[in-house]
Amino acid sequence: MSLLRRSALAALCLVLPQLHAMEPEPEICWKIEDDALRLACYDRQAQTEPEETPDPRLSYWKERYPDQRDRVYSLLNSRWELTENLGKFILRPYKPVYFLPVFYSNRPNPLPRSGNPLTSVDEPLNLDYAEAKMQLSFKTKLEDNLFGENIDLWFGFTQSSHWQIYNSDTSRPFRETNYEPELMLVHAMNFDLGGYTGRMISLSLNHQSNGRSEPLSRSWNRIILTLGFDKPDWAILFRPWWRVPEASDEEDENPNIVDYVGRAELLVVHRKGNTHQIAALFRHSLRDGADSRGSVNVNWSYPCFDRLRCHVQIFNGYGESLIDFNHRTTSVGVGMALLEWF
Repeated sequence: MSLLRRSALAALCLVLPQLHAMEPEPEICWKIEDDALRLACYDRQAQTEPEETPDPRLSYWKERYPDQRDRVYSLLNSRWELTENLGKFILRPYKPVYFLPVFYSNRPNPLPRSGNPLTSVDEPLNLDYAEAKMQLSFKTKLEDNLFGENIDLWFGFTQSSHWQIYNSDTSRPFRETNYEPELMLVHAMNFDLGGYTGRMISLSLNHQSNGRSEPLSRSWNRIILTLGFDKPDWAILFRPWWRVPEASDEEDENPNIVDYVGRAELLVVHRKGNTHQIAALFRHSLRDGADSRGSVNVNWSYPCFDRLRCHVQIFNGYGESLIDFNHRTTSVGVGMALLEWF
């Protein structure tokens, strides 16, 4: 082999390792005279993998916020697809899903009264202190980029039931079931605030009712603003709302509900890896003096049976359910959860 040919082969050996990172160009290979080196060239070209088509939403996020690439994925993103689009009309987790076979209240409400004579009970109900409580909740995305980039339309539904399962004297009835459908416009955001990242802002139309007839009927409608922040293993959601007025006082089944249940809520969730999770939900009337009312609801869970989590719930204040919107109670529940906030 001539000196010139040896030099050419040596040069090709130095260049070939770089071909793996290049776009496939077969004409580079067929120009190589040496059979072994030409075959090696074709082999390297065949191993070159085409680049995956990036998710347009993730590309938009990274291009707009290049300094936040290591913070794109978060607790809020895992639930709201803020930096990616996983599809429409697919059921997603929303609020916790649990069953608490033991839910004990220190003050059951045998005489639900609302301030409206049409929705006030005259004869006391036969209630046990202990009952069962369960909650189902889901959401689904209805439309992407509805009014602009990263503005999505979601539908959510939550159902919470109180079951007098131990009350054999009254045939173990469901004491109260609250239905809560919700339409939400969600906009992805990105800004820093006190060590947290502002991830989302949403505006929702919320209806909540117990689906019962007078005098036990309760319902109200709200427009809710939600601001979401998170950092590793922490999430904060602040939700002030405005109650949509009823057409008349006679149609108001729960007058002054905002003075008891509140005008805003603050949810703080801390997750320790995939083990313990604690969530505290605070509600307040945003008034002082005698009108300063609200509630605190603390939930703690940890994995204990395969995919199920042991779940403990402690509630104190007003509005544990709609029928009890103006009744103060302290309740403790123990059971299992299938899904938590995150």
